[in-house]
Amino acid sequence: MSLKKKIKKELIGTSDYPSNKIFTISNFITFTRLVLTFVFLYLFITNENRYIALIIYAIAASTDWLDGQIARMTKTVSWLGKMMDPVVDRALLFTGVLGLVGRGELPIWVCILIIGRDVYLAGGNLIVHRYHRRPIDVVYTGKIATALLMSGFSLMLLGLPVVEGPQLFDASVSALPGLNGQPVPLGIFFVYAGCVFSLITAVLYTIKGAFAIRHALQHPEEEDIDFLNPEIDDSDEPYGAEVAHGSGGVE
Repeated sequence: MSLKKKIKKELIGTSDYPSNKIFTISNFITFTRLVLTFVFLYLFITNENRYIALIIYAIAASTDWLDGQIARMTKTVSWLGKMMDPVVDRALLFTGVLGLVGRGELPIWVCILIIGRDVYLAGGNLIVHRYHRRPIDVVYTGKIATALLMSGFSLMLLGLPVVEGPQLFDASVSALPGLNGQPVPLGIFFVYAGCVFSLITAVLYTIKGAFAIRHALQHPEEEDIDFLNPEIDDSDEPYGAEVAHGSGGVE
């Protein structure tokens, strides 16, 4: 039997207690980002107008910060938004990286690293979900990685400014543009930083997933709580971690 956790009404819609709402401003912005992603991809692969594609990509990337801020400020954080946001982020990243790799403007190992990391995290999430029902919260290093990668891709799409990087490797090492002394768009260094933060994020999610599994095994009774449909407490009593089953409460 599932248990219902009694939650104060004013806490619903916060990051800790998302709502089940679908039609929110933040979810609309997230969906718009997905639409802009496909518009960008079409313009980029058809070579209609590189700079219009860049503008659309930059606008889409900027909404990644906007939807989360609006959701937290207006207490409209929802389970749909928490699940949809990382998926749309990945779609935007993949279109940028695949487009640049396809044009030979980005090393293929960057594409393999980014997609490989996400495949690893997706597989890990399936394993964690077998033991722990509640989705693991987004880590901020992942947001930093996304911002760096999107900024880097935008600058590389623009192709400006062009700078000379440090010659840490021989000029013949084409797999590391910008680190071989050759002039490159500044965006490649944002991409490198984004790759580093992506790997850090993978490590942090692995640690959080391991802790979640261990906690679920130690406290299996907590996994019976129906976190998607909490019981709303309209009383004026101070909030406490009270769990209720049916009409009766469980201390």
